[in-house]
Amino acid sequence: MRNNRIRTTAFAATALLAALSLTACSGDDGTAGTAAPGTGTTSGQSRATDTGTGTDGKPSDNAPRSTARPASDASQGSTPNTGSGAGSGSGSGSGKNGSTTGTTGSSRPTTTACIGENTALTLTKVSRPINHLLLTMTNTGSRACNAYHAPKLRFDDAQAVFPILDDSRPQAVVTLAPGRSAYAAILLTGDVETNDQYKGTRLAVHFSAKDPSGDTGTAPDELTLPADTYWDDKGFVTYWQSDMADALTY
Repeated sequence: MRNNRIRTTAFAATALLAALSLTACSGDDGTAGTAAPGTGTTSGQSRATDTGTGTDGKPSDNAPRSTARPASDASQGSTPNTGSGAGSGSGSGSGKNGSTTGTTGSSRPTTTACIGENTALTLTKVSRPINHLLLTMTNTGSRACNAYHAPKLRFDDAQAVFPILDDSRPQAVVTLAPGRSAYAAILLTGDVETNDQYKGTRLAVHFSAKDPSGDTGTAPDELTLPADTYWDDKGFVTYWQSDMADALTY
């Protein structure tokens, strides 16, 4: 019995050694066994395509082209940028043309004075402030005009021009586009207690030139005063204002 066990054990050991030897031989010739992960044929071909190399070691037609330019191409590539710079210069030239147009077109500063031929005057008695009239001048022409300085007023047959309130001088000359108006307030009497008041019936409005001491060379507009208008030489007229409320603050 003991001899049989020894022989059986020896036979099993021999069989095991034979199996191990056969497995080792199969792994060495590469014809059998399982491929390691990531080394399969399909993935290997994909990598070859990605790097631009085919299975025969030659560059593949389907390989992606490199986007990097040679040095000579890069220098040629700067040419459009230079051209773009030229485009900017052209834009600058366009700006100069615009400036030229601005100085010769409708944006040229207005020098035409507002006079009787291109305006219409209205005279209104206001309740507030008291003893005031409002003189409105509207541009009825087709071009802008300047309401220079203040209107020069004469009541009836008065020899002197009605006083002008210097404190009402605006910061800039009022320019009237066609259809727009300028306003001047007239304080009729500076002292309501005075007896030196005159009843007025007519008002002559002379238009000022750019030079306040000059004359526009045009005839004054004659307006009819509201009933029961009294004035004295202590009143005043304001400079032309672009806003009615501004005129009536004086």
